[in-house]
Amino acid sequence: MAIVQLPKIKHVRAFTVRGGGADYHDQGAGHWIDDHIATPMSRYPEYRQSRQSFGINVLGTLVVEIEAEDGTIGFAVTTGGEPAAFIVEKHLARFLEGRSPTEYEKIWDQMYFSTQYYGRKGLVVNAISGVDLALWDLLGKLRQEPVYHLLGGAVRDELQFYATGARPDIAKELGFIGGKMPLHHGPAEGLEGFHKNIAELAEMRERVGPDFWLMWDCWMALDLDYATRLAIAAHEHGLKWIEEAISPDDYWGYQQLKRNVPKGMLVTTGEHEATRWGFRMLLEMECCDIIQPDVGWCGGVTELLKISALADAAGKMVVPHGSSVYSYHFVITRHNSPFAEFLMMHPGPTEVVPMFHPQLIGEPVPENGRLKASALDAPGFGVELNREIAMHRPYTH
Repeated sequence: MAIVQLPKIKHVRAFTVRGGGADYHDQGAGHWIDDHIATPMSRYPEYRQSRQSFGINVLGTLVVEIEAEDGTIGFAVTTGGEPAAFIVEKHLARFLEGRSPTEYEKIWDQMYFSTQYYGRKGLVVNAISGVDLALWDLLGKLRQEPVYHLLGGAVRDELQFYATGARPDIAKELGFIGGKMPLHHGPAEGLEGFHKNIAELAEMRERVGPDFWLMWDCWMALDLDYATRLAIAAHEHGLKWIEEAISPDDYWGYQQLKRNVPKGMLVTTGEHEATRWGFRMLLEMECCDIIQPDVGWCGGVTELLKISALADAAGKMVVPHGSSVYSYHFVITRHNSPFAEFLMMHPGPTEVVPMFHPQLIGEPVPENGRLKASALDAPGFGVELNREIAMHRPYTH
């Protein structure tokens, strides 16, 4: 029997988009995401009130399109904006055009090692991730299969979600298994801020009752001492986990924090970590209980498979950060990813709305905190690019 040869890759294109979507920090005024939230910049009073004040939304969304010789187009969205578009067009495209889309291992390897001297993490790996996701989308469309079939198939019938947003009490009413809140006050706001944080947690615990999960997203804002004291004070209010409490480069701090927190409380991190080597540090140094790679930032699906295998061998859970369908197709195939995150993008947030709106068409959302595997049964990642949005292609090659 002859092997079916898939059409080769003909074109790679990179676009930028402003306003919401994959760069979910790029929001209008009054959105809970841009509130007075603890960040590493909170030590400066002038950058405390709004995350956009220090430029959290400057990059915008990156859209990568990969077109095959037969006209089939795979695409993906992530962050990185114009600088990432330059990297995709001027550097990474050469490793794809003229190649078979089945060669994703070789393509990833060449993209990563050719950029290693100026990359390794951050913006460059965002760009690589966007290309890798677009490649998996193309592969699924050419094979007429959803990505989760290509990754080994579903290990459960449905996904269950916790919600990230400022209103866990509403998340509970909407059927989610837990609610993760932004931490509003950092170390620079002293004891007053500390007590406000605890009071907010206590009030939310009262609203949701004893069994609903409550977690804190600290967005790299704390030091080891503050994070330790916060975890200890939060224990009586049943905090399930403390997330990304300190700088992602401070592996030693995380190792110590995991030793310091009360028994039964989990330490989680990894949203801003990248590649198997970064996660190997977190796992081997016993920095956390759950790793939280973002598939659009950590190296794409190709790399997430390697990261997940490391975690599985170490007995740790992988609960990817946000990233909509790009996470769902992965999580449904992994035993060590027992639930998923849903970012509440409604400004309130009091309603369930698509995470990457308006950039994706056909993006599934959880109902009553759950999503059937069958909701993912379309080729590739199962979504289409909204051609009505204003896309800009700043570079060509």
